[in-house]
Amino acid sequence: MVKKAYQTEIAKENTARAYSANAGVSIKYATEICNQIKGKPLNKAEAFLGRIASHEEFLPLRKYSKKVAHRKGESKSGVKAGRYPEKTCKAFIGLLGSVKANADFKGLDQEKLQIVHAFASMGFKRSSFQSKGRIGGKRRRKKSTHIEVIVREAK
Repeated sequence: MVKKAYQTEIAKENTARAYSANAGVSIKYATEICNQIKGKPLNKAEAFLGRIASHEEFLPLRKYSKKVAHRKGESKSGVKAGRYPEKTCKAFIGLLGSVKANADFKGLDQEKLQIVHAFASMGFKRSSFQSKGRIGGKRRRKKSTHIEVIVREAK
C-alpha cells in the first residue's frame, strides 16, 4: 500500500501541500528536520537545509542524540550534538521545491509561505541480500520514509 492520506486535516484555502512516499532516507534525521523547520518561513527553511547539506551548519539532534559527538560553536535549539545528513536534506529540499510549485499553481505568494505542518513516518523496508561466499547470504533491509509538508500563506 502506498501512503494516500495526510497526518492532519488543515483547511484547504491559502494552503499547499506535498508528500514524498518511500523516500530512501533515514526516518530519524527526517523527524529531526521536521521538528526544526515546522513554523519557519519556507525561504528560511530551504536556506537552513542548504547550509546543512554544505556542512556550514549542523542539524541539532534533540531526540536521537545518543552517542553523537558535539559540534564546535554555539548550541542550536539548546543542543550541541548534531550531524550533517546530506541525503535527507536533499530529499527535503526537493519536497519543499515541490510544495512551492504547488503553491505557485494555486496562486499563493511565495514570499509569504510558512510551514504549518511537517511530518515523517516509516515507509516500507525493502530487502536485499549481501553475498557471503559459498554459503548463504546476509539479509539487509533498506530504509524508506514517508515525508509530508503543508504550507500556508501568512497574512
